[in-house]
Amino acid sequence: MSIIKRIHHVAYRCNDAKETADFYKKTLDMDLTVSISEDKVPSTGEPDPYMHIFLDAGMGNVLAFFELTGQKAMGKDPNTPVWVQHIAFEVESLSKLEEMKERLEGMGIDVLGITNHGVFKSLYFFDPNGHRIELAANTGSAAQMEELKKIAPEMLEEWSKTKKPPRQAAWLHDEEFLNKK
Repeated sequence: MSIIKRIHHVAYRCNDAKETADFYKKTLDMDLTVSISEDKVPSTGEPDPYMHIFLDAGMGNVLAFFELTGQKAMGKDPNTPVWVQHIAFEVESLSKLEEMKERLEGMGIDVLGITNHGVFKSLYFFDPNGHRIELAANTGSAAQMEELKKIAPEMLEEWSKTKKPPRQAAWLHDEEFLNKK
């Protein structure tokens, strides 16, 4: 049993805390639950004025952002592709995912997808800070998820040794499998 109860919050940097809170309320109906602002970092005592906001992402999940006024402008890791770092949220069904795609596009937001990942389908868009957001609807069966859990250690071990994609879960992106979903 894990010593971790759940993720308390995940924090990212933002350009403008109010714009960010407004965006997440408008697009994903996340309420602002807490705002904390200080002139100094509590853990280090360093002078660094900030606004730290917390948004309700549902079911006890919290997404947080820091707006920093004493730092250089936000940047991204130039060596990491834009598709790698993202925040993924689960929606309750494929129909809700399709509804969200229409809703976001209706707001003028560029949406990529819906993409079939074999055991879930996703769409992608960016928040005003350039963070990639994924909305995902699970489509896999309990048996498929159990199989993926069973082969995960073997796949990781093989990757660790070869740095080549293991094929045990290739069925996830097999056209025949995807066309059945």
